[in-house]
Amino acid sequence: MLQTLQKAARALTLFTPMHPEWSVGDMAKALELPKSSVSELLSSLAEQNLLRRVGPGRYRLGWRLLELGQTLLKTTEFREEARAVMQEMVAAWGETMHLAVLEAGTVVYLEKLRGQQGLQVELSGIGVRLPAHCSGVGKVLLAHQPWPEVLRVVGDDQLYPFTANTITSLDALAEELAHVRQRGYAYDLEEVSIGLCCVAAPIRDYEGNVIAAISFSTPTHRFRKHREQYTRAIVEGAQRISERLGYYGGTSACKSTKLKSPSSVPAI
Repeated sequence: MLQTLQKAARALTLFTPMHPEWSVGDMAKALELPKSSVSELLSSLAEQNLLRRVGPGRYRLGWRLLELGQTLLKTTEFREEARAVMQEMVAAWGETMHLAVLEAGTVVYLEKLRGQQGLQVELSGIGVRLPAHCSGVGKVLLAHQPWPEVLRVVGDDQLYPFTANTITSLDALAEELAHVRQRGYAYDLEEVSIGLCCVAAPIRDYEGNVIAAISFSTPTHRFRKHREQYTRAIVEGAQRISERLGYYGGTSACKSTKLKSPSSVPAI
C-alpha cells in the first residue's frame, strides 16, 4: 500500500506547467517503472478524478485536485490571519503583496493581493512555485533553516540565474542568509525579474517557528525611493500576523513602526 502511494505521489509531481500532459510510455520512462504498472496506476488515479484522460494513454491533472487545493487553502489557519493584515496593508500602500511557504525545496505562493499602483507581477500567483534562492520570501524561509537543510533544498547544482543579479553560488547564498537572519528581513533586488524589487519578512507561529513569509513587490524606481518605508511596513505587518498566531517573542532587528498610509509614495 505504501509503495503504491509513493508511486502515485511521484507520478502526480511530474505534472508541471511546462509538462502538463503525459503519456503512459513517457511516464514509465520518467518513473523507471514497467509500462503496464504505470498504465494501471494512472488509470486508478483517473478513476478517483485525480487525473483525467485526454486521449488514448494520455493524462492531465484532474479537477479533484483543484477541489483539494481549495480545501487546503481554506483550512490553512495562518492564511486567513495573514490575509486580513495583508488587505489592510495593500489598502494603505497600494503595492502588491504575497504570502508564501517553503515546500519540497521551492517557494509556494499561497496568497497574492494585487495593489492599486499598476504593477503586474506575472511570475507569481496562488499555487505558483519558484526556486527559493532568488526571491525575498524564499531567502527569508531559507534563512531560518539549518544549513544542511538549505543544501538539501537548493541542491548541489549551480543556482539558476534568473537575472544578472541572482545569487548563483552557495558561498554567496550562505552570506546572504546570515544577513537575513541578523536583520530580520530579506530583499529581492531585481533577482527574479529586472524592474521588480521585493522586501519580505517572516511569519512565526506561537512557538516562534518561521512558517511563512510575506512580501511587498514594487517597481525598482519606487522601491529605491521608499526602501526604508517598505521595509518597516513589511516587518511590522509580519509581526502583527505572528501575534495573531500567538507569537509575542519580540520584534525584529528592524524595529517596527505604526503603519501609516504613505502619502509621499506616488502612484505610477
